Amino acid sequence: MSSDQVINDKSANFFSLFASSSTLICCALPALFVALGAGASFASLVSTFPFLIVLSQYKFYITFFAMLVIFIAGYVNYKTYKMPCPSDPESGKICMQTRKRSRIIYYFSVVIFLFATTFTYIIPNFI
Repeated sequence: MSSDQVINDKSANFFSLFASSSTLICCALPALFVALGAGASFASLVSTFPFLIVLSQYKFYITFFAMLVIFIAGYVNYKTYKMPCPSDPESGKICMQTRKRSRIIYYFSVVIFLFATTFTYIIPNFI
């Protein structure tokens, strides 16, 4: 695994984490507060951070972009996971640790995205 491939893998995973977190902030937080009956807390949060209203107006685009980035990160993660690690024991160990860390970051991004999407699009239909 070359250093360029490791950098691309890390970049894709951190970008997917950022994208999935943005869906959580823009879309899932308001739905979560309302579902928990904490409307007053949400009103206080919006008065402190008024950009949340603007972000929530574009929630479909943000969600679509995050899903696209997560798919790309998953593809990059899958491709780099199948590549051989160096035969040098030290480099091989670092390579395997990087792969494991990448997988954890990617799966964490997917969980955040699924949580945010559920609280944005599915839960409000049942309330």
